[in-house]
Amino acid sequence: MTQTTEAVEPLAGYTVGITAARRREEFGAALERRGARIVYAPAIRIVPLADDTELRAATNGCLSGPLDFVVATTGIGYRGWIEAADSWGMLEKLTEQLSGATIIARGPKAKGAIRASGLREAWSPESESSSEVLEHLVENYDLQGRRIAVQLHGEPLPDVVETLRAAGADVIEVPVYRWVPPEDPGPLNRLIEATAAGAVDCVAFTSAPAVVSYLQAAEHLGLGHVVREALRGPVVAACVGPVTASPLLRERIPVIQPVRSRLGALVREIVNEVPRRVGRVLPVAGHLMDVRGQAAVVDGQLIPLSTSSMALLRALIVTPGHIVSRRDLLNVTPGEGGDEHAVEVAIGRLRTALGDPRIILTVVKRGYRLAYEPERMLEGDQQWRY
Repeated sequence: MTQTTEAVEPLAGYTVGITAARRREEFGAALERRGARIVYAPAIRIVPLADDTELRAATNGCLSGPLDFVVATTGIGYRGWIEAADSWGMLEKLTEQLSGATIIARGPKAKGAIRASGLREAWSPESESSSEVLEHLVENYDLQGRRIAVQLHGEPLPDVVETLRAAGADVIEVPVYRWVPPEDPGPLNRLIEATAAGAVDCVAFTSAPAVVSYLQAAEHLGLGHVVREALRGPVVAACVGPVTASPLLRERIPVIQPVRSRLGALVREIVNEVPRRVGRVLPVAGHLMDVRGQAAVVDGQLIPLSTSSMALLRALIVTPGHIVSRRDLLNVTPGEGGDEHAVEVAIGRLRTALGDPRIILTVVKRGYRLAYEPERMLEGDQQWRY
């Protein structure tokens, strides 16, 4: 008999935490269409541009004298700067200053925004890397005494700014779209606690400031080490691109990220990678069982499981087919009570949920094991298909 899970969406049974402040509904809806359960927990909020006194002060600094270079790091940031200057009545003067400078765009979106404003970039790296922008400036120009405006986007660029200043430049940091912590930290704190407990399978980030805010909040909760270890193990960290990923990589936390830094590409990366990294497909007692983050799929049927049932099943699949003692199973389900009889009851519930009691075998006086049949997988697509 052919076993298949084709009818089950690829992310059904998985939980994804979304930390984004912008486009979170669009992002979440795209993942929900693939079956995921979404936990919304904005890690940051945006300071409105028109109210941002730091941006206005930096703009005045740019207008105080001729600019030699302008570095545009993001399209949305550059456009936001132009729109804010327009709302303050400064657009004509700012455009005049920018037109007299050598403009460098970090990537294609920044390049497009520059051209949409009626100006033209002098150079842009193919890598979309701030490091390559810095290298280009330092190696090709004498920066002593030059005035350089660096458009930021949410997070400072200390390496870039400090290196330019060390080369003798007068650097004006333009903090477009400044981020601050969320007004209500409750959802973020709950996501952090869920990460620490392994109750989510993936945490998705679309900006470096959100990563920084998330890790700082974990520290404030006293869960910094636990969260970092969870992200190095059972919980997948997903980032929209290398800039977003950099704070995690500095912490030696592995990430998944798409080749192109786009939201749709990130959705596809999560769809492809989370099941591969978190899920496990096993032939058991004549069935094909896909153990997912918070559920199991048996012969194509999605079976949501309670936290305690999921903990028991995960303990049994660590070394499938091997015996796990009642005492060891009690340790992974402390909420079930303090004796081994509680484990028997919990195993009974799990058997009932999975639909076939033969999937979990009782080994008298020793414990339990999965009715694991690895030889079934070796028979290939004639018997099993997934």
